[in-house]
Amino acid sequence: MCGFLENRKCLRLGCDCYTFSVCLQTDTGPTSDKTTVMWPSQENVWEPLLFSRDLKLAARGPFAATKLMASAEIDGGKSQDSSFLSGDVRRSLGSWLESSESQMRSAGSVASWESELASIQHSLKFVMKLKEEFICPICKGVVLNPQQNSCGHIYCFHCLQGLLENSSLSSPVCPVEKAAITPSEVFQDNCCKREISSLEVYCTNSPLCTSVLTLNQLQEHLKSCQFEQLQCSNPGCSELLQRRFLQEHLSSTCPHRRESCPHCLQLFQLSVIQDHVQSSCPEVKVICPDGCTSLVPRNKLTEHRESCPEVHTDCSFKTFGCSVKGKRRKVKLHEDAAVCHHVLLVLKSNAHLEQQVVFVQKEALLRQQGVQTNTLLLSDLQEQLGSVLQQNRSHEHVVSAAQRTVSRQEDALASVQLDLQQVSRGLGSGLDELKQFKKSVDGVMQELLAAESLREHLASLEENLKRHSGLLELHVAQLALNKQHLQELELTSFDGRLIWKIKDFQKQREAEASGQTPCLSSVPFHTGRCGYKMAMKAYLNGDGEGRGTHLSLYVVLMPGDFDALLPWPFKQTVSLSVLDQSGARNHQSLNFRPDPTNKCFHQPAAESVSNVAVGFPCFISLDALEAPGNAVYVKDDTLFVKVKVDTTGLEQL
Repeated sequence: MCGFLENRKCLRLGCDCYTFSVCLQTDTGPTSDKTTVMWPSQENVWEPLLFSRDLKLAARGPFAATKLMASAEIDGGKSQDSSFLSGDVRRSLGSWLESSESQMRSAGSVASWESELASIQHSLKFVMKLKEEFICPICKGVVLNPQQNSCGHIYCFHCLQGLLENSSLSSPVCPVEKAAITPSEVFQDNCCKREISSLEVYCTNSPLCTSVLTLNQLQEHLKSCQFEQLQCSNPGCSELLQRRFLQEHLSSTCPHRRESCPHCLQLFQLSVIQDHVQSSCPEVKVICPDGCTSLVPRNKLTEHRESCPEVHTDCSFKTFGCSVKGKRRKVKLHEDAAVCHHVLLVLKSNAHLEQQVVFVQKEALLRQQGVQTNTLLLSDLQEQLGSVLQQNRSHEHVVSAAQRTVSRQEDALASVQLDLQQVSRGLGSGLDELKQFKKSVDGVMQELLAAESLREHLASLEENLKRHSGLLELHVAQLALNKQHLQELELTSFDGRLIWKIKDFQKQREAEASGQTPCLSSVPFHTGRCGYKMAMKAYLNGDGEGRGTHLSLYVVLMPGDFDALLPWPFKQTVSLSVLDQSGARNHQSLNFRPDPTNKCFHQPAAESVSNVAVGFPCFISLDALEAPGNAVYVKDDTLFVKVKVDTTGLEQL
């Protein structure tokens, strides 16, 4: 067997690549196996690698492909290898071809600059006339990302891809020679690609732009070319301008540009700024819609209505019965002129309130009398309960005795039945005894009926006991509630002062330290008959930063019956004192003036218990409170705390 390589130059003009065929011949004649292999050149030096049958390198160099002879031994007329490319060699070349095909397919992705030039490839102007081999036979434009077929012609990647896709039902053919195109034989021609990318072209904006660049630099140049036509980026504007004029157009002449409102400085499209100023700009000053001559910013019209003299409003003494209403300036004149009338209305309201106070006092007196009556009734009920309990105990003894009697009678009845059976057997002599036994049984039955009636009577007594116990509990609860109301009425102060007596100081402090009671609250007090309702709170073991080291004292504002008539927020000075019980009057006092911005001094909500407490978490240290010195604050385990509200300037209703 012999074989040789038949080489030939690539058909593409100017290409230095070669193709060659491995021809095989045996004693019986040439074989039909023929394999075509292509090697690309590297830097215009073609160096084919030829392999012998054992896969060893047989030849290298530009002339190694002229002819390669190989021989093989044949034993006994039997050919172990039917051809030179059978076996390991065929598999080696086959795998090489597959890898080459994979590389060509991966190289088919178009480079970025070539894909960007695809839209203008037919309008490119080259400095030198474009060679025929650099023109794509399909699109007739300059070849972008060249792909070479086995016939030697080159195509654009996208053109060849479209040709292959459109010829899916038939074999694609070269548009020049009409030869069949085998996809596995197509490869990317990098040599041609380098030549095309280095061709010089004029800028597409010539003759305005005189730049001359290589083809692969054209797209980068167009990104900064001052003569490139660009569309205005402002929404709604479709004007095309050269790059050198675009910035001035965007900032000065474009009717769709965005500019800031001269009043509120917000950005708007130029065409809508006028409408914005006339209809919705919050900073534009407009004439008051209520008829006064003031110019007010549009966003402060609501605030202006609170003081506008032309707005209709009611007299501020409406709550006292004044029915005057009208424009604010006229109502103001009315308030200044009708001071006496308003004072009379306030006095009338005050008299009505005093009548209500008298009515409340009478009601409290009636409640006190009711408490006394309930106390007497409670004493009678307790006595009745004692007698009922005593009767119950006696009835229990009777029932237990009756139960024992019933048990004995049941035993006697059983013995009688036995005797009756014995008598029944005799039928004669025991007849008189049988009658006697019958009488005994009748007596036992009567005793059983009496015991049953006694049990029913006992059950009715138990029901009466439960009913009286329920009534007693209701009276006790009502008594406690009335007692609490009476104590509050007795201790309530109406002059803004309260002295609070805290008993069992040590015991209550220990309970607070263990978490049983968080704080103590005093009875409410008032700054007047129709004044603010307040109370004191004390943390005997300290609160917040004073916990465990100081006594903490606070005051709270509570919802009162006359809050709607009082001025808010609360502004009166409050003084808190721990009183000296030694007689030296070395009282410990601290005071504060309310902050009008603090919500703790605003009107309490009607549904709440009170506002948040305000005071001194570190009023006095526990050591100074309990240690005897110049003053004695805790005596007989009792502490006195005083609160005083300065009512100066506070008008009494």
